[in-house]
Amino acid sequence: MPSKLHIDEIIRILRETFDETRLPLVSRSQWDIIPKTPFTVLVSCLLSLRTKDEITEEVSIRLLKEHHTPEQILELSDQQIQEIIYPVGFYKTKAKRIRDIAKTIIETYHGSVPEDFDTLLSLKGVGRKTANIVMVYGFNKKEFLPIDTHCHRIPNRLGWITTKTPEQTEEHLRKIIPKKYWADFNHLFVIFGQTICTPISPHCSTCPIHKYCKQKQVTQHR
Repeated sequence: MPSKLHIDEIIRILRETFDETRLPLVSRSQWDIIPKTPFTVLVSCLLSLRTKDEITEEVSIRLLKEHHTPEQILELSDQQIQEIIYPVGFYKTKAKRIRDIAKTIIETYHGSVPEDFDTLLSLKGVGRKTANIVMVYGFNKKEFLPIDTHCHRIPNRLGWITTKTPEQTEEHLRKIIPKKYWADFNHLFVIFGQTICTPISPHCSTCPIHKYCKQKQVTQHR
């Protein structure tokens, strides 16, 4: 029953509420300092895992400004990458992973990030969220739907779905969200979840879509 979930209205309001300059780096349509390519999107997304957006952006620029191809990454040692990407979370593991992925891309895929979802998933350290992000924001493919913790939590709060995992959420949202919104869904719900519909103590009094929220109705009737 998508029409009863007010999806069109909610997407319209969120588009009007959030300016692109406030989006995470990987979600922006234009990058100013470093080239935006499938490879730089992939690396920045790997850096972002369990790391605040402002740190991810700073470190992504520091690494990718001069090392934005797999070949240039391989010019660096693991130790050098570690020093550049500190203080992202798990920086030692991420340094090795980024270098290993760059090596695989060169040796197996002729230096280009594979433009295939399942092949991306075969790269060590690349999960569904990262693969979806690379397809949407790296290759500009509109038929993919990245789901992170915000994109999982908020549709459950709104009452669109009742799911336990991001994987289940992706499966269910594909059935109810019109495809024309898929390219916008991730970045809109990420910034909405970071600024208003936060995990703990959401700012319901200033929420622009509060009247459409099932959680609000549950709270009011307790």
